[in-house]
Amino acid sequence: MGVRGVAAGWTTRRWLWNGVGLALVVLGLLGALGGWALVRTASVTDQLVDHSSPALTMSIRLQSALVNQETGIRGYGLSGQRDFLQPYTQGLADQQAAATALRRLTAGDPRSRADLTAALTAAERWQSRVARPVAAATAEAAVALAAERADEGKAAFDAVRSSTNTQIAHLQARRSAARADLDRAVELRNLVFAAISAVILLLAVLIFEGLRRGVTAPLEQLSADARQVARGRFDHRITPTGPADLRRLAEDVEAMRRRLSDELAFTDQARRRLDEQATELRRSNTELEQFAYVASHDLQEPLRKVASFCQLLERRYADQLDDRAKQYIAYAVDGANRMQTLINDLLAFSRVGRLHSQHTTVDLERVLADTLGSLSVAVEESGAEIGHDPLPQILGDTTQLGMLWQNLLSNAIKFRDPGRAPRIRIEAERQGDHWQFSVTDNGIGIDPEYADRVFVIFQRLHTKDAYPGNGIGLAMCKKVVEFHRGTIRIDLDHSPGTRLVFTLPALPEQPGQPDQPDQPDQPADGARAAGTDDPEQARP
Repeated sequence: MGVRGVAAGWTTRRWLWNGVGLALVVLGLLGALGGWALVRTASVTDQLVDHSSPALTMSIRLQSALVNQETGIRGYGLSGQRDFLQPYTQGLADQQAAATALRRLTAGDPRSRADLTAALTAAERWQSRVARPVAAATAEAAVALAAERADEGKAAFDAVRSSTNTQIAHLQARRSAARADLDRAVELRNLVFAAISAVILLLAVLIFEGLRRGVTAPLEQLSADARQVARGRFDHRITPTGPADLRRLAEDVEAMRRRLSDELAFTDQARRRLDEQATELRRSNTELEQFAYVASHDLQEPLRKVASFCQLLERRYADQLDDRAKQYIAYAVDGANRMQTLINDLLAFSRVGRLHSQHTTVDLERVLADTLGSLSVAVEESGAEIGHDPLPQILGDTTQLGMLWQNLLSNAIKFRDPGRAPRIRIEAERQGDHWQFSVTDNGIGIDPEYADRVFVIFQRLHTKDAYPGNGIGLAMCKKVVEFHRGTIRIDLDHSPGTRLVFTLPALPEQPGQPDQPDQPDQPADGARAAGTDDPEQARP
C-alpha cells in the first residue's frame, strides 16, 4: 500500500523518467548479454576458422609432403634415375612450410605440439637412415643401398605414417570439438536474441499499456468530461484520474467549471436584473419622450405668453411705469427668452443619437458649405476668414454632423480676440482607418486647466453678458463625435488661439487623399439657427 501510495503521487514526467530509466537499464542488460553472445560466437568461429581447420589442413599437407618424399626415394632406389628425386625435393620444401605453419597454429595446444614433434622426429629418423643416404648416393649405389635398407626404411616410414595419422586424428577431434562449440555458441546466440526480442516486445507492450492507463485514458476521461461541460452540462463533475499532474489538471478544470457555473448563475441573475432594468429604462425613456414633447410645446407656450404679455404691459402702460419697472419687465422678457433657448438646446442635445441615427455616406464638403451658408451673417459681421482642406466622405448622420460644424465654427467666431479678425482653419488628414480633423482659430484660447471642463454640459467660463449662450455647444460636439465612434480633444500645445482636434471613422474602401491646395475662404451669405453656441472658452 505504501508503494502504491507513493506511485500514486508521481507525476507524468516522473512516470516517464522512471519508465525510460528502467527500460534503458533492461535494454542495457539485454545489449550486454547479446554482445557477450556475439563475442562468444565470434571467438569460437575464430578458433575454428583460424586455428583448428588450418591446423588440420597443414597436418594433411605435412603427411602428403612426407609421402611424396618416400615415393621419390623409392623410385630413385629402384630405377637409379635422378628424375625420380623431384617429388622428394618438393616434399622437403612442403614439409618445411607445413611444419612452420603447424608450429604457429598449435602454439597454444601442447598436445598438438607434441604430435607435431613426434611426427617430425619420426620423419627425421627415416630421412637420416634412408632418404638422405639414398638421395646422396650415385645411381648404382642408390639401388644397392635402397635394396639393403628396404625393410628398415619401411618400418621407419610406417612410424612416420603412424605419427602423422595420430596428429591428423587429434586435430580432427579438435576441429570437431570446435565445430560443436560453434554450434552451441550459435544456438546460445539465437536463444539470447530470441529472449531479447521477447523482452523488447514485452517492454513495448508494458510501455504502451502504461501510457494508455497513465496518460491516454485519463486524458480521454478529462476530454469526455470537458465535452460534457462544453455542451452545456455545467453540473457535470470532472473526475480526477491518472498521475498527480493530470489529477491536478482535472482539479483545475473542475475548479474552472465550478467558477463558470457560479459565474453563469450570477450572469443569469444579472441578466434578469438587466432585463428588469431595461424594461424600466424603456418606460423611463417613454416618459422622457413625453416630457420632451411637453417641453417643446406645453412649456414653451407659457414662456411665450409671459414674454408677450410683459412686452404688451410695457407698451400699454409705458407712460405710467418708471425706469425700474421697465427694467424689471426687460429682465422678465430676457429670462423667458433665455429659458426658451435653453429648452430648445436641451431638446437638441437629447435628440443626438436618438432621433437622427441613420448612417449614410455624408459629403463633409457639402455639409460644411451648408453650415457656412447658415453662418454667413456672423462671418460677415465679424470679418472672419475661413479656409479648409479638401474634406472626405464618411459614414454618418448628416444632421448631427451639420450641428457639429455649426457649433465648432460659431464658437470660433464668437470667442474671437477683439483686437483682430477671426482666422479659422479646418484641416483633414487620413490616419489608418479614421480621419483626423482640426479646427484652429486665433481667438482668446482656452486655459489648459479648463480643457476637460469645456466639454461638460452647462459649464460656463464667462458670464452671459460677456459671451451669450447656454454652455451646451462643446458638450453637443462631444456627444456627436462619440456617437460616430470618434474622439475629440483640445490641443494644449497650440498657441495662440484654440485648436480642437476630433476623429471620425473613414470609409473602408476610400483611400487617403493627397494634400491639395487650400480652398479659398467661404463667404458668409446668410445665417440660420441650426445649432447652439458654447461660451465655455476663457482667455489663457
